[in-house]
Amino acid sequence: MSRFQFFNRSNTIHSTQSEPSQKPYLHHNYVDRSGSLRRFYGSMESMKTSIRGKMVKKLCSLFESSKDSSKPLSSSEPSPSSKSRSKDSDLWTPFRLTGTEDRIVVYLTSLRGIRRTFEDCNAVRMILRGFRVWVDERDVSMDRGYREELQRVLGEKHVALPQVFIRGKYVGGADVINHLFENGELAKILEGFPKLKPGFFCDSCGDVRFVPCENCSGSRKVFDEDEGSLKKCLECNENGLVRCRFCTS
Repeated sequence: MSRFQFFNRSNTIHSTQSEPSQKPYLHHNYVDRSGSLRRFYGSMESMKTSIRGKMVKKLCSLFESSKDSSKPLSSSEPSPSSKSRSKDSDLWTPFRLTGTEDRIVVYLTSLRGIRRTFEDCNAVRMILRGFRVWVDERDVSMDRGYREELQRVLGEKHVALPQVFIRGKYVGGADVINHLFENGELAKILEGFPKLKPGFFCDSCGDVRFVPCENCSGSRKVFDEDEGSLKKCLECNENGLVRCRFCTS
């Protein structure tokens, strides 16, 4: 009888586990599982890419429809006011900013309170400025009315920034603009907008788009000589600012 019975039992256990009747845990099974995971996540990435591609095509067709509207329609083609076309436009453009059909409008913030939001707003500004097109930048941190306007148009109380409208049609946020820019589709959408001079810079407001109110000098109060008291200035916003008339008209 062996003096090391513990080791004998251990050997007996290992010998029974190595019998061909039982399936041991082999290393190549682990490799196969990792490979299946890689195939799974690869299929997920391809699915995301296809979804983004469809979204880009829909956005491009949205702006191309306005260019094709000048072409005469044959008798076999449906009219622009047909139900099928109206359903498509309502499906992909549920939000419209009236009165801005001739411009690019971007709702953003210049505050650095939330770093990701500020970086997204700045990235969209740089992309659009790279095309040298004039952009109607509406800073919600400088004027509360712009935030309320955006909430009213999108029908939501909490709206992420930035948000872009082109020719009065809602496009999306930073991810959509960046994807359109990388695919080269943004350049097609921005065709037809007048170009600014290289290095354009507004000396009046310093490209801030706002200046202090001339009526109250930014104090938001004016003196009424008839009543002999101070009254609220009706020409500026809650910060005593007005839009720069040299670069926002």
